[in-house]
Amino acid sequence: MKMSPHIKVFSTTLIWWWLTMVVADPQTNLLNSGCSQYNVSNESAFYASLNATFTNLRAELNNNSNSRFATAQQVTGSAYAMVQCRNYLSTADCLACFTAAETKIRNCSAANGARVIYDGCFLRYESSTFYDQGTQIGNEGICGNQTASQPAAFSTAAKELLADLQVATPRINGFFAASKKQVVGGVGNATVYAVAQCAETVSETGCQDCLTVAVGNAEVCLPNTDGRAIDAGCFLRYSDTPFFADNQTTNITPFLGNGSSSKKKAIIGGVVGGVAGAILIIALFVWFTILRRPKPVTRGDILGATELRGPVNYKYKDLKSATKNFSEENKLGEGGFGDVYKGTLKNGKIVAVKKLAIGQSSRAKADFESEVKLISNVHHRNMIRLLGCCTKGPELLLVYEYMANSSLDKFLFGERRGSLNWKQRYDIILGTARGLAYLHEEFHVCIIHRDIKTANILLDDDFQPKIADFGLARLLPEDQSHLSTRFAGTLGYTAPEYAIHGQLSEKVDIYSFGVVVLEIICGRKSSEVKADPNGDYLLERAWKLYENDMHQELVDETLDPKEYTAEEVKRIIEIALSCMQSPAGLRPSMSEVAVLLKSKGSVERQPPSKPAYVDSEKKVRPGDTSTSTASSTSNATVSTSQVSAR
Repeated sequence: MKMSPHIKVFSTTLIWWWLTMVVADPQTNLLNSGCSQYNVSNESAFYASLNATFTNLRAELNNNSNSRFATAQQVTGSAYAMVQCRNYLSTADCLACFTAAETKIRNCSAANGARVIYDGCFLRYESSTFYDQGTQIGNEGICGNQTASQPAAFSTAAKELLADLQVATPRINGFFAASKKQVVGGVGNATVYAVAQCAETVSETGCQDCLTVAVGNAEVCLPNTDGRAIDAGCFLRYSDTPFFADNQTTNITPFLGNGSSSKKKAIIGGVVGGVAGAILIIALFVWFTILRRPKPVTRGDILGATELRGPVNYKYKDLKSATKNFSEENKLGEGGFGDVYKGTLKNGKIVAVKKLAIGQSSRAKADFESEVKLISNVHHRNMIRLLGCCTKGPELLLVYEYMANSSLDKFLFGERRGSLNWKQRYDIILGTARGLAYLHEEFHVCIIHRDIKTANILLDDDFQPKIADFGLARLLPEDQSHLSTRFAGTLGYTAPEYAIHGQLSEKVDIYSFGVVVLEIICGRKSSEVKADPNGDYLLERAWKLYENDMHQELVDETLDPKEYTAEEVKRIIEIALSCMQSPAGLRPSMSEVAVLLKSKGSVERQPPSKPAYVDSEKKVRPGDTSTSTASSTSNATVSTSQVSAR
């Protein structure tokens, strides 16, 4: 039977659409993201400008099928933005990657700068122009975890290919190159695939400098089978499997010229030998001059340069003086990892100094330095900022930004009880969720806090929450617990699978977050029974009220009923209860929690099942079929032998 022209057209279109959907890959594997520590002063004007820039970026990508790069700016609201896709992506994939990046970057709320870097694209905005930035402090390499089957041969081929891309890419119009190289002596058709790309607004020299640093960062990953390097103005990636089509390979040979990897090395060797003395003299002069030049206050860049430079090393005597010899009058509180003191540095800056209660062995110090370097790179508006540390002294010290409003528990159960209104409580819940989502999913390694509670949530001058004590659990000796009776006191915050069986995952933090949410809503401690007529713990009471649709009775009586609605209260209680379900796999991720909290309307979701909790007799109920019980310590407490800092 002869097919009509209309059917032919329809069939062809359908096949084309199907093929497009099959091969579509926007490559939205997240590599890096972050928000500036500074907020804009006029949020409404800034949001309007930012929305306009994103709209313009999308239009540029959509209207120019040959372009994978766009910038847009709104001078009125001081919003500058840039997007760049890898050139091998289709227009549809580029737009899909941009959409994912735009959605994620909006989590930074009112931050005046932010960035998101995926395998397939890069999106950044700032309140001032940044288009000419090449390499910046904070550049890094991101390595895979699989070693090549023939490490030496693969590493040699990869290094040669990366060196050639380093030379060729800045000479190519558009600053993009995709290439591959056969692994000499490799089994079968072993090949290295790689791409290099610079922002189109940087100079050729800026591109060269950026890729020089990127190559160094990527080579650290070898002999792993894949690695990436990210920077303010460039991107580099290699892999043993193809991630771009064969017909998208760039012929880089014409752009190598005398700059090929082998000749380049010979030239560099000769030049270095001839001018080494002069360079040394100049370097010493510059170093001497810079040391005596007052350092300007720097602002965060695309990769959080002010946050990723590592912790400042303070002198012990300076911190001792700042805290008045760690006097009682300067003591802010006691935590699971040591006492905290208020300190005033010589420059007048007020800080919080924590004396860590860990060992002083060489291994402990090495672990301390490694862990502190990691957590000093954690940068989010809802995480307390680690400013520096001190390792040269009788004690190991951490220096944090100072929070004048102290911790959340003071406002819920302490002397300032009843002073938080509903909106402030909601903002604290949402901010804490965003901070935990960053620790679990957005930082380049997953950090499990292990001790989320109201005492570890600090409040800034605007009552925005900042999570404290993250990343410290691994510093404790193996035979100690950060959840000893002195520090945590009750099982109220602790997920049963961790308290009883030592099973640790990010779901442990999510359980604790659910408990904190209930405490914020009702203004009552999770372990307190005397305030309840039935002698129930908070979680037991919350579930009974929720089951009987009496959830409003859980709300703190100090709150004005006009500030909230019954639907809003029920929605947040449901979210809290869903965070405490058992088994742990039923609990939502923190990013999902943040989305649910921000969804003002009704969102279809599975009603929470009856949560698991640990009662005063140390039995997990309900949802846990294990008959294991915790050891016999004081009422509703965890012994140090039960929960190890694993």
